[in-house]
Amino acid sequence: MFVMSIWCSSLSLSSRSLAIAMVACVALLYFSYSFNVCLLASISRCLQQSNIRNLLALSSSSHNESTESGGSNSSSSSGNSSSTSTRAPPVETVTVQTNSLDGAAPKYQMLRPQGLRPSRHLPDTLIIGVKKSGTRALLEFIRLHPDVRAAGSEVHFFDRHYQRGLRWYRHHMPYTIEGQITMEKTPSYFVTKEVPQRVYHMNPETKLLIVVRDPVTRAISDYTQAASKKADMKRFEQLAFVNGSYSTVDTNWGPVKIGVYARHLERWLLYFPLSQLLFISGERLIMDPAYEIGRVQDFLGLKRVVTEKHFYFNATKGFPCLFKSEARSTPHCLGKTKGRNHPHIDSGAIERLRDFYRPFNDRFYQLTGINFAWP
Repeated sequence: MFVMSIWCSSLSLSSRSLAIAMVACVALLYFSYSFNVCLLASISRCLQQSNIRNLLALSSSSHNESTESGGSNSSSSSGNSSSTSTRAPPVETVTVQTNSLDGAAPKYQMLRPQGLRPSRHLPDTLIIGVKKSGTRALLEFIRLHPDVRAAGSEVHFFDRHYQRGLRWYRHHMPYTIEGQITMEKTPSYFVTKEVPQRVYHMNPETKLLIVVRDPVTRAISDYTQAASKKADMKRFEQLAFVNGSYSTVDTNWGPVKIGVYARHLERWLLYFPLSQLLFISGERLIMDPAYEIGRVQDFLGLKRVVTEKHFYFNATKGFPCLFKSEARSTPHCLGKTKGRNHPHIDSGAIERLRDFYRPFNDRFYQLTGINFAWP
C-alpha cells in the first residue's frame, strides 16, 4: 500500500509539471505573436507616413517649381536691369530617395545606394566660340574626362533666353557630383555684345574657352554649312564683298564679321582678366588634338586623363576621331558635317580677305599674347 501511495503521488506531480509547462508554452506563444503583430503594425505605420511625406514633398516641389517659373516670367517683364543683377541661386539638389534621378545618366542612378547627392549647377566653364572653329570637337574631346560634365546641346541662354532666368538655365545643365566641372557650349556667345556682362553677373570666376582658326578659312566653312542647307544660295564671292567687287569687304555679312576676333575679345576683356580665358588653335586641335586637350585640362585644373590613346586620325575626313566617347564605347568620328569639303573660292577673293583681316589678326595676337601665324 505504501508503494502504491508513492507511485500515485509521483504520477500526480508529473501531471502537474506537464500542465505548468504547457501553460508556459502557450503564454510564450501568445506574447511572441502579440509582439510580432505590434512590430509589423509599427513598421506599416512608418512606411505609410514616409510615403505621405514623400508625396507632400513632391507636391510642394511641383508647386514651388510652378511658382518660381511664374516669378521668373514676371521678373523678365521688369527689364534687363533686374536680370543682370541676379546672383547665382542655391544649387538644386536631388533627393536620392525619390525618383528625381530617373532621367539622369545611368552612372548617376547607380549612386543611390552610395548615399551621394548629384545636383545641377550653373556652369563653371563656358565654350564661348568661335563658330566653325572646332567648338564641337573641343566639347566632345574634353567630355572624355570623367570630371567634366557638359550640356549636350547649345543652350543659348545668354544670347536668346536670358529673360528666362538662371533657374531655367541651371535646369538645362547635367547632373554632377562633388569635384566635377559643369560645362556649356554656345559659340555665338563670343560675338554677342550683351553676353560678357551677363556671364560676369552669373559668376565673375567663370572660365572661358575660345577656339579660333584662320578667319578666312572659318568664313568659308561658315558659308559652306549655310549653303548645304540652302540650294539657291549666292556664291561666296558675291556675299563677302559689296556689289561683287573685291575692293570693299562686306563687314555686315555674318561669316566675315565673326572673324574680326580682336573687336569681340576687347568686350570680354572689359569684364574678365586674360587669365580666365584660354585660346585653343582650331588648326592644331585637328592636327594634334591631344596637345590642345592637354592645355585645356591644365587650364581647368584637371589631371591629364585624355591623351593620345583616345584619338586616331581619319585620312578620308581629314579629321581626328575617337576610339570611344562618353556616349559610345566604339571608334567613331564626330559626324558627316565635320570635315565637309569647301567649295572653290576665287584666289583673288581669298587674298583680298587676308589683307582685310591682317591688321585685326595682329591686334588679336597682341591681346592674347599668342601668334597663331595665320596667312
